[in-house]
Amino acid sequence: MAALGLLATGCGGGSGSGDGKVTIRYSWWGAKDRAELIQKTVKLFEKEHPNIKVKTDFSEYTDFWSKFNTQAAGGNAPDVFQNSYAFLRKYGDKNLLLDLNGQADAGNLSLKGFRDGLEKAGDIDGKLLGVPVGANTFAFFYNPDSYRKAGVTVKDGWTWDDFFAAAKKVRKSDGTRYGASDNANVMYLYDLYLRQNGKAFFTKDDKLGFTKDDLAEWWGRWQQHAKADELVPGKKSEQAKPKASISADLSASEFTWDNFLVRFAAETKTTLDLGPIPTTDGKRTGQYLSSLMLSGSARTQHPKEVAQFIDFMTHDPEVGKIMGYNRGIPATTAQYDAYQPQGVDAKIAAYEKSVSAKLEPITPHPAGADVAEAAFLRIYAQVALGQTSMGKAVDQFFNEAESALGS
Repeated sequence: MAALGLLATGCGGGSGSGDGKVTIRYSWWGAKDRAELIQKTVKLFEKEHPNIKVKTDFSEYTDFWSKFNTQAAGGNAPDVFQNSYAFLRKYGDKNLLLDLNGQADAGNLSLKGFRDGLEKAGDIDGKLLGVPVGANTFAFFYNPDSYRKAGVTVKDGWTWDDFFAAAKKVRKSDGTRYGASDNANVMYLYDLYLRQNGKAFFTKDDKLGFTKDDLAEWWGRWQQHAKADELVPGKKSEQAKPKASISADLSASEFTWDNFLVRFAAETKTTLDLGPIPTTDGKRTGQYLSSLMLSGSARTQHPKEVAQFIDFMTHDPEVGKIMGYNRGIPATTAQYDAYQPQGVDAKIAAYEKSVSAKLEPITPHPAGADVAEAAFLRIYAQVALGQTSMGKAVDQFFNEAESALGS
């Protein structure tokens, strides 16, 4: 990875052919349902742009970035790929991402018609390194039947004490499911908790925004309830993968991005609802709007075609109808207005509307944020599996994260 910045000049990516057609490579992460939808949108694009052929490739989240890093190190990154805010500075600092401002100025990419200022979501130090295709926020997922049987009501302003008490009641009344998934290792959830308490996972000067004692308290609280048999055990969570614990019907509640409701609906027949994030003070949730994006490779031979592809995927109404809320609520008004949400998508729309007044600016994500996130996930999993002690786990996380952040 240290050599990636040196490889970010010259030629690479897609190719041309003798018949005048240009081929670009497009990669993304996600489950099979997303892949099927995206393939339909690619066919639409190729029909509208007969001079451009798109070669596609997808993987699960972790596999995607492992493959991307290998490709980038070899100077062969995909021409255009799914990205997120967490990776913009990392790969931008290595000069691996195409600055799309030039293509916007040339008229190949429109930055008009985006919702809620999302056209600026991919702006890093004046460079446009990504364009959002969908926006989402964190949510509490729960099984309404299990909660109803336990006599628990999920409501606005509930606290973390209320959440853990609910998990205990649900576990006691539901003989088949645990009260909640063990989400102590989800960086974005801990970030919300920290924000509720006047801190954040990362600071503006690229450091961790919490102490070892803070982390030990957070992980320790979840472990306390896990050992009380109220949360899904680590071993069962691992065995359920690639499904989440809630979509594997192991738990009655879970925290993740709201658009995951689309994926869970494809993985389980159990009805799930979205509820508010627990709070510290009964008021502030710390939530913000994030987004999945499309980025171009700085090495692409076809920046114009990459920009035309991104423009089509973010603005075309038919693409919006096909994708629905799979990647979050559409980022542009053209796609948002074209799609009339039904079923689980309607639930996502209603949820985002309900929390819109609570949203705050996003936490900064410095270069190395992805390494810190992976370490947070992996190291707590070792705690949950009984493979390491809490003290050693906290020390190990800080060592790895601070090294990744250069602090």
